[in-house]
Amino acid sequence: MINLFQPQVGKEELDAVAEVFDSHWLGHGPRTKAFEADFAEHIGVDAEQVVFINSGTAGLFLALEALDLAEGDEVVLPSLSFVAAANAIGSTGARPVFCDVDARTLNPTAEDVERSLTPRTKAVIVLHYGGYPGDIVRIARLCRERGVALVEDAACSVASRVGGRAVGSFGDLAMWSFDAMKVMVTGDGGMLYVRDRELAARARRLAYHGLAQPSGFGHAKVSHRWWELDVPEIGRRVIGNDLTAAIGSVQLRRLPELVARRREIVELYDRELAGLDGVRTPPPLPEGHESSYYFYWVQTSPEIRDEVASELYAAGIYTTFRYAPLHKVPAYRAQDEVLPASDKASGETLCLPLHPGLADDDVRTVAAALREAVEARHK
Repeated sequence: MINLFQPQVGKEELDAVAEVFDSHWLGHGPRTKAFEADFAEHIGVDAEQVVFINSGTAGLFLALEALDLAEGDEVVLPSLSFVAAANAIGSTGARPVFCDVDARTLNPTAEDVERSLTPRTKAVIVLHYGGYPGDIVRIARLCRERGVALVEDAACSVASRVGGRAVGSFGDLAMWSFDAMKVMVTGDGGMLYVRDRELAARARRLAYHGLAQPSGFGHAKVSHRWWELDVPEIGRRVIGNDLTAAIGSVQLRRLPELVARRREIVELYDRELAGLDGVRTPPPLPEGHESSYYFYWVQTSPEIRDEVASELYAAGIYTTFRYAPLHKVPAYRAQDEVLPASDKASGETLCLPLHPGLADDDVRTVAAALREAVEARHK
């Protein structure tokens, strides 16, 4: 089977894990701090503003918890988002309000977001679809003008930039995911960024039980009776550890080569699928935009999309659609929302295999199978 995603890990990552084993310190420690510092430099912020956590989902929950949302508040997000974002909103008692997207880029525009704002809107969450930055500059400006917090779901966008500025640094808070399917992986893991330094310190406390200071070995040298607890507010344990951080540091060093290979695959798909009637490939990036190339998506007529996916699967090629529209999920009680572009895109879009482990021949095999399946249905 030609997989949709496949992590790229090897001897460097194994050696880094072996060093952690040899240190006899597996938990949150020096390698976690080093990874945070390196990642902060990667996105152009200070290390105190980032927290390595155990998943991107934990980052979304933590970000919204830090905003002190409550019942009656609203948070706007695109319907074509991962379920974790809506769940994080619901966990606070606030209500998710789904906005539409551009049917080609699958990213919301500033106008899409603005149409969904109300006096009850406290925050906006923006997903950068497939690693493509989207309209983030204008959305960030809109949120500042309206006094609304902006949370960037940069799970797919660890190397994405606009005008040289890292995606994730435009908003008030952001998170990245490093799970086994992402551009860079730690197995499970994520990073949280918080612009406001006091709020960043609070988020760090909330990520570790709400403790104002550690109570273990690391604090013994600076505190008498270090075992006593100082818990100003209730938190949970969602911090990362040195094992996964060691993998992350290697992956971060390798990130340019991983993204470069993804770009080559995207360019090859573009060439192989050029001129194929009935198939639209991703639109070109605007000037100054850089992508992480997490998804490569094609769009066909909805009458054939599912049949094409089934035929590719039978040929040993796994495809899917990410992300199913959340306004159709009963739990969020938003089925009456009218979001025509989201509905259109969700019926037409198919994500093709994209990861650095693909050989050029694999990409040509996928493209040829797609061409054959589509052409057979357009005769």
